[in-house]
Amino acid sequence: MTDSLEQLRRCHFAVDLGAARTRVYVKGAGLVVDQPSVAAINTKTGALIAVGEFAEKMTGRTPDYIRVVRPVSGGTVVDIEMAQRMLRQLLGDKVRRTLRRKPRLRAAACTPHDADPLAQRAAIETLVGLGARRVELVDTLIAAAVGCGLPVEQPEATMVMVCGAAATQLAVLSLGSIVTAERVPVGGEAVDHAIVQHLRHQHELMLPSQAVRPLQLALSGNGLTPHGPASTEIHGRDVATGLARSVQVDTAAVRDAIQTLLTAVLDGIGKVLRACPPDLVADLADRGIMMVGGSALLPGLDQMLRQATGMPVHIAERPDVCAVQGLGYMLEGKIEPLILNPLAN
Repeated sequence: MTDSLEQLRRCHFAVDLGAARTRVYVKGAGLVVDQPSVAAINTKTGALIAVGEFAEKMTGRTPDYIRVVRPVSGGTVVDIEMAQRMLRQLLGDKVRRTLRRKPRLRAAACTPHDADPLAQRAAIETLVGLGARRVELVDTLIAAAVGCGLPVEQPEATMVMVCGAAATQLAVLSLGSIVTAERVPVGGEAVDHAIVQHLRHQHELMLPSQAVRPLQLALSGNGLTPHGPASTEIHGRDVATGLARSVQVDTAAVRDAIQTLLTAVLDGIGKVLRACPPDLVADLADRGIMMVGGSALLPGLDQMLRQATGMPVHIAERPDVCAVQGLGYMLEGKIEPLILNPLAN
């Protein structure tokens, strides 16, 4: 990681293009963009109408000639041109003028651990379209571990769990590198989908597109544990009649629907630990698991993992911005590589 740190210190800005949110860190200015990865376009003219939070509010509420799109899916850019247009709009004229003044503009970007060459190329092309002459790619797992303050450069084990919108990534790191990693295709979107399907099948209720997160907040407190609220009122549309209807939902049944998915996350943790050398697993018994990512804030998830694994489980101070914050630390030169002293003759 020492060589890559030298290259990253020469970068001028960093981008974390996530399936849920896009974040941009500019060297010397800090985090300048933290918006949903959403754009709304006019299908008749091709004009960009809105991006970010305003475009997200349009979801499910637009006339036929306006289409709401997500250019990033699963941490991978699926529409390069739209991603570039969205980023230009999110950055604004002032920031883009500042970046254009740099003599050889360099950028850094997060990529999922298992990203294939095509996905990596899409991330590079997106930033090249913004004027970057060179793009450095950083594994999201390493960036997130750095951003939440884990000593990744030290010869001791640290375990990070990135709870994203499309997937959950797990890794054990030591000496600035990934020792073993696993990707579980269960993220915040899968949890949302499970809740929507449960309400549709059990209560014949269709939720508006913006209503799933409030339902998760209704599980606040102990959340996924049996000590949470007994029930919560949900408003939606009746499947049969199409009329507005409210139902009292048993949150225990909702927790069961979610926990079925989270079993896959526990299996992923087991795979990572079984693939680790015993000395590193011994380190993790004391240090535990650090949770980052927006879905890490699902109420009670940390407590459930703590009970299932018997390991300490911690949530980062600002789990949603850890990855881009880690890139920022690397750009600013705040991460010092481990210097190995050669043995004296």
